[in-house]
Amino acid sequence: MPGGRLTQQERQQIALGLADGQAYAEIARRLDRPTSTVTREVMRNGGPTAYRAEIAHRATEHRAHRRKQAAAPRGTAAAPQPHGRDAEAVRDFEEVFTAVLEASAMPRMMARVMACLTLTDTGSLTASELVQRLQVSPASVSKAITFLDTQGFIRRERDERRRERYVVDDDIWYQSMMVSARTTAQVVETARQGASVLGSGTPAGARLENVARFLDFVSENLARAADQARDILHTKPGTPSDTA
Repeated sequence: MPGGRLTQQERQQIALGLADGQAYAEIARRLDRPTSTVTREVMRNGGPTAYRAEIAHRATEHRAHRRKQAAAPRGTAAAPQPHGRDAEAVRDFEEVFTAVLEASAMPRMMARVMACLTLTDTGSLTASELVQRLQVSPASVSKAITFLDTQGFIRRERDERRRERYVVDDDIWYQSMMVSARTTAQVVETARQGASVLGSGTPAGARLENVARFLDFVSENLARAADQARDILHTKPGTPSDTA
């Protein structure tokens, strides 16, 4: 299996595969690369609909140059993992998960912290633990935590040593869906106000009314689905699923 960074030709093959509707696994098989490599490459560079080989290649070169001095050496050994996990596989997946969060419009440092917390068995870490794991400054962690806390992605608690810990709850993704539904509902209300101002019989007014109807349907069903599926987030390992 070839190692090292993706070449420009490989990126062109990825772009062609995406255009043909191929899955990441199929593209990776054709390139003789791990699926995680292709997934990470695509998500870091605009996602499957916006990926462009030339732009991705230039962006990667730019990132490599910018991080050359500051980033931790990539050759360092991955931290030991519990439960017999493959440490390198876990590190690779954390990069993929971070890239997916970035593609959903979460800033990179916030995405790194969120991924790090999510992939711990306890779901909680202190600021110093995050600094050590991510090899970044305390200020970077503090800024990311403030953002995630404001958005409701984490909560804070004190442990037995009175240290502040940052926790990813089982309910985080439910709360995220509900925030999205509420935000969409605000867009619906605003669009309907616009339709009234512009006149529902005009092209612009009709367009806003249709947007409102569409988003209202989506947000209502999103909230209902989140409520119905909420218990899944609290399912413990080994518990049979009722959704099968």
